[in-house]
Amino acid sequence: MSNYHLAQFNYARMVAPLDSPIMAGFVAGLDALNVLAELSPGFVWRHVGENNNSTSVRPYPDEMLIINYSIWQDIETLKHYTYKTVHGKFMVRRREWFEKVHEAYLVMWWVPAGYIPSVDEAKAKLACLQQHGPTPAAFHFRTPFSVADAYPIG
Repeated sequence: MSNYHLAQFNYARMVAPLDSPIMAGFVAGLDALNVLAELSPGFVWRHVGENNNSTSVRPYPDEMLIINYSIWQDIETLKHYTYKTVHGKFMVRRREWFEKVHEAYLVMWWVPAGYIPSVDEAKAKLACLQQHGPTPAAFHFRTPFSVADAYPIG
């Protein structure tokens, strides 16, 4: 088992308020997706606000932005959950519920096992990726970095 885990943080801008009929399909699937994540190999932790999800947490001034924040054992287990489970079917439908974003909206980084970064730290990692592109300190699926890249020995 690694001494490091993979943190991931992302946001999405809703096309309508969470309680609108447009968002009903997304809201209806949240609990099942969260249970699936928790039961998935490699899952470590997920951020939870009210209603056992993060939709009530609005750390940005834009009230239409919602976040998702979790920690996994590694990139492979997160990628499997994201694209190879029922979650992938929700990803295909995301344009029904969320606006297209033209900047990085998902960031990943390695953290020491047992450490849970704050939401503000996660936001800072995303801002770093948006400003500097992928680095060992903040990256995405298309340009991943290993633990060794982030924490070189010596």
